[in-house]
Amino acid sequence: MEDSGVGWIAAIIIGGIAGWLAEQFMKSNMGLLMNIVLGIVGAIVANAILAAVGVSLGGWIGYLIAGFIGACILIAIGRMFRR
Repeated sequence: MEDSGVGWIAAIIIGGIAGWLAEQFMKSNMGLLMNIVLGIVGAIVANAILAAVGVSLGGWIGYLIAGFIGACILIAIGRMFRR
């Protein structure tokens, strides 16, 4: 996160927003803490996937986009295991 210019407090805020957006998009019902966790972990997952493809997203907007994409992926994986 420090490499992209996003500090820890900003990562929590952006992760919460990304998790909330993914929650709304995927029509899921989770709490604030889970949204933050999904956004942060989702950004890590999405950045790893995008780096394997050769795409690099940086800064606040890039972290938000990666967090949203990753959180959507994690919600979809969670739904596959719950069923």
